[in-house]
Amino acid sequence: MKTRLVIICLWVAAICPSFATDRGVVDTVASPYAMVHPAGLDEVRWTDGFWSDRFDLCRTQMVPGMSRLMQGTNYSQFYYNFEILAGLVDGKPHGASFNDGDFYKFLEGASATLAVTNDAALQKTLDDIIAVIAKAQATNGYIDTWVQLHQRETNSTVAPLRDRNNWEVYNMGQLLTAASIHYRVTGKTNFLAIARKAADYLDEMFKKPTPELALQNICPSHYMGVVELYRATGEPRYLALAKRLLTMRDLVKDGGGDNQDRIPFGGQTEAEGHAVRANYLYAGTADLFLETGDTNLWRPLEKIWTNVVTEKMYITGGCGALYDGASPDGSKDQKNISRVHQAYGRDYQLPNTTAHNETCANIGNALWNWRMFLATGGAKFMDVVELEFYNSVLSGVALDGTNYFYTNPLRVTDPMPMALRWSRTRVPFVSSFCCPPNLVRTIAESADYAYVKSADAIWVNLYGGNVLETELAGEKVKLSQVTDYPWSGHIRIKIEKCGAKELALKLRIPGWGNGASVRVNDLALDVPMQPESYCEIRRGWKAGDVVDLDLPMPARLMEANPLVEEDVNQVAIQRGPVVYCLESPDLPSGVKISDVTIPSDIDLTARFDQHLLGGVVVLDGKVQTDTAEAWSGKLYREVQAEKTKTVAVKFIPYCVWQNRGPSEMSVWLPRAGR
Repeated sequence: MKTRLVIICLWVAAICPSFATDRGVVDTVASPYAMVHPAGLDEVRWTDGFWSDRFDLCRTQMVPGMSRLMQGTNYSQFYYNFEILAGLVDGKPHGASFNDGDFYKFLEGASATLAVTNDAALQKTLDDIIAVIAKAQATNGYIDTWVQLHQRETNSTVAPLRDRNNWEVYNMGQLLTAASIHYRVTGKTNFLAIARKAADYLDEMFKKPTPELALQNICPSHYMGVVELYRATGEPRYLALAKRLLTMRDLVKDGGGDNQDRIPFGGQTEAEGHAVRANYLYAGTADLFLETGDTNLWRPLEKIWTNVVTEKMYITGGCGALYDGASPDGSKDQKNISRVHQAYGRDYQLPNTTAHNETCANIGNALWNWRMFLATGGAKFMDVVELEFYNSVLSGVALDGTNYFYTNPLRVTDPMPMALRWSRTRVPFVSSFCCPPNLVRTIAESADYAYVKSADAIWVNLYGGNVLETELAGEKVKLSQVTDYPWSGHIRIKIEKCGAKELALKLRIPGWGNGASVRVNDLALDVPMQPESYCEIRRGWKAGDVVDLDLPMPARLMEANPLVEEDVNQVAIQRGPVVYCLESPDLPSGVKISDVTIPSDIDLTARFDQHLLGGVVVLDGKVQTDTAEAWSGKLYREVQAEKTKTVAVKFIPYCVWQNRGPSEMSVWLPRAGR
């Protein structure tokens, strides 16, 4: 009965928002080596359009749906394991050893929604859950339901920090982040107190690092978590712990690429191994740089970043190309090769049908690039964040908000050429349930990425209908943004409130934004508008001033570096930040994806279809089809005479494919006549 009550409370809170008027948000982000600083979680809210719709989906469907799943026992046990450990219910442990971390991610996402809704029922529900977690925590600060419950079993050999694959430190890392966000939003210290006890336990256990303890740095969410807790509390011991945890990696003996400990971090120049673990490592290292300014951390990050974006990242922003790889791949030194799951793979190794692209890896890439942006103010990093958000992140969740992808391929055919582990249709639950709650917290916190501030400037990063209310240089500033972005490249920003001081408005011009123009109060400005940069407008502002930014959005045919063998003589389509695909429901009867080729001079017309897939811009065009005879099990044959005809099709955004049932789909399609 108690579990059902908690579920109902979360459901009611999710569908009954009330915009916050008495917020408890605490500003804990003031990293000394950041060039720019985020606006507060309560300072920005989506008001209309694309991201407002996604936030509402998160609030009304994703949060309550995941609450029901995580507080139930139909698929696995998440919250129930905490209740067992706290002595509130009877039962045995069940579920993956990383389920605690997934539950903490969900709590973070639910907490983040409070910055907008300030919903009392949801706050009460979270307080009740936090009280149970506190009751489950050991007196020394250790908390991990899988280990603690298995320790109770007769003849158990399970012990804390004995087996890296128990994911204890990963789980506690997610706890530290969730508790810090909860504190930032509510100002309450109940969750933060649990996090501090856990961090104190880690501080004590890792006081004298050893090679054995260094092995616990697996999928290191705890780097970000410890730094986030340091920001929330100002406790110097936590920053020292973060430094020690990262330095400790170099103690690993006979490490491998799977966890990026084959060679010391300072000597790494390219992304290798398990992509989620890699991206969490890079994001956590960037966090530590933001607090310390240690250039020994920054140098490898720059090299690895260049390797990823120029040689190992999909056009959708996806990364971690391979289901199963090896590291170092192809090495003559056979004894040093280790098996790697969901691997980054070799340079230019970007298969489409077998693309792994775990949603968590794509979110991790966004987290990493966000921190690189905070350190530099570089628009190229924010371009990657935006690319991820509109494509390989949002593709992870269905339009119903309750079904999810674990992997995100760029091509699906019927029949598939091989059996693969993960579904090509979104499902409500997968055994590795890390991605869905990661999506919840990412979408719940999406407005946090929209603006940043420097001493006398507001930087506009993400475009969408929103309102910003903040303080800059001691004066209150309020902006509103009206736009149909990403479907339209016209953005209007209105100054609702400002002081007398001169300040700058810095508008991100994406890398694809050739021909951008800007007007203030209908007067065109002659200011630099270089793609992949920020356009600065510095002046004394007054309430009522209007800035109009126009970003041309032609549909563009894209090609890959010829070293990407799977994409040779193929093209993809991108319009603005959105990558498009062709899906079988949009083909004439009898035509398969493999029959289609794209003319180099294809004329694509953008059209908003409010009745399709929740309302999207589709691209109408004419393609060629060649319905050659079936292959009938042959591997090779003589070239067949072409029997081409022209048919009309429409391309849809990649992020919304597979919302109309099982289908074929491809992002890359052969170029006609090549």
